[in-house]
Amino acid sequence: MSSHREAPEISKDPVADNTDVYAFVSPDKPDTVTLIANFIPFQNPFGGPNFYEFGDDVLYQIHISNGGDGKTDISYQFRFHAEIRNKKTFLYNTGPITSIKDTTWNRPQYYSITRVEHGRSRILARDLAAPPVNVGVRSTPNYAKLAGQAIHTFGTNRKVFAGQRADGFFADLGSIFDLGTLRPFQMAHLIPSAAAMGVNGLQGSNVHTIAIQVPISDLTCDGKTPKDVMDPKSVIGVYASASRQQSKILDDILGIPVWHGPHKQVSRLGNPLFNEVIVPMAEKDKWNSRPPSDDKKYAEYVTKPELAGLLPVLYPGVFPRLAAYKKPRADLAAILLTGIPKGVVPGFQNYTGPVQADLLRLNVAVPPSKSPNPLGLVAGDAAGFPNGRRVFDDVVTVELRAVAGLTIPLVDPSYTIDDAAGAIKDGTSNTNSDYLKTFPYLGTPAGGYQSKPGVPAVS
Repeated sequence: MSSHREAPEISKDPVADNTDVYAFVSPDKPDTVTLIANFIPFQNPFGGPNFYEFGDDVLYQIHISNGGDGKTDISYQFRFHAEIRNKKTFLYNTGPITSIKDTTWNRPQYYSITRVEHGRSRILARDLAAPPVNVGVRSTPNYAKLAGQAIHTFGTNRKVFAGQRADGFFADLGSIFDLGTLRPFQMAHLIPSAAAMGVNGLQGSNVHTIAIQVPISDLTCDGKTPKDVMDPKSVIGVYASASRQQSKILDDILGIPVWHGPHKQVSRLGNPLFNEVIVPMAEKDKWNSRPPSDDKKYAEYVTKPELAGLLPVLYPGVFPRLAAYKKPRADLAAILLTGIPKGVVPGFQNYTGPVQADLLRLNVAVPPSKSPNPLGLVAGDAAGFPNGRRVFDDVVTVELRAVAGLTIPLVDPSYTIDDAAGAIKDGTSNTNSDYLKTFPYLGTPAGGYQSKPGVPAVS
């Protein structure tokens, strides 16, 4: 969760594993959109001497669909390469790293950005430096400064960052995967125990982030910046992917596997938790290899989600109306597969058309909220999930409540929600570094020296 180890095969390939995707109108630069894709889940901050880095053999992409057919119209491609400065040492760094240009950092990594629009490629930047990881107080004594040096400006009013960040996602993984236990409500569980606060399973974890901030007009189908929320052209769909070349051969001379052939997608992510808790295990890796435009095949798992059937069983007597509801879940299909059409939520829509596709849909005409609510649209904050996704949005609570029936009356006014549907949650919050108010918005990653297993991370 959100997409950490979400499928059997990609869980064995963490460097290519999408963990979270965010898309939002930038709160401090509302003429731009920020797109974030995270990879490499569950990073221990003290994971040396070979610390985490992007894969030189992985093609990372952030895709934009703005044509209403679920297909990619624009993509930003990121390709990385690492260097070894001193081939006679095993050390990641041979002294303090006070600048991303310091030669004491023995394994720097660089990347390029390519924009592809309707099949036409254009390289936007080359040899951009990623920052080192947060090794510790002696090796990276001012990590925030190093990360700031890795925020690059390209073109006009465009920024990019690629490097380590604190994982901003929070969820009680240990409890949820223990037969669907939600600690604040476990007294009502089929196997009951005393109610308790949730425990953030991502506490102390870092991720690797690709973040890009571009003008809204870069992403819309007509190259304009729409102001009318009800204008169909104001909505874009976003997803991220990782691809590997088709075959791998062990090179005896180099002593490493070398990839060959065309790139094939091995991981993708749009809406949080889609593959994690909706797609059956036998379909998960196949789903990861397919484009969103093929998602009609998986619509049955959205309109009749397994979790909605499990909640009344795991919490006897708590969700009687949900248990009795036998209609297809049109509310979830709208939220996850088509976007919300006009007339469902007053003054709002993020509908991309009838094509069913798992895309994170963002209406770019909705301005940033002056009083953000982490529960987003269901709490009256139209700038939040499922209208895009901000780094602080509590997507676990939102999706739990939606699955529990809170959003059914939007499409079926005859339905009366269960009392618990509006209160259900896993009881967690962000226990990693504070989110930033400016790009790249995710917090400073936990430092290796400063961190202790089981203790909240210290940057």
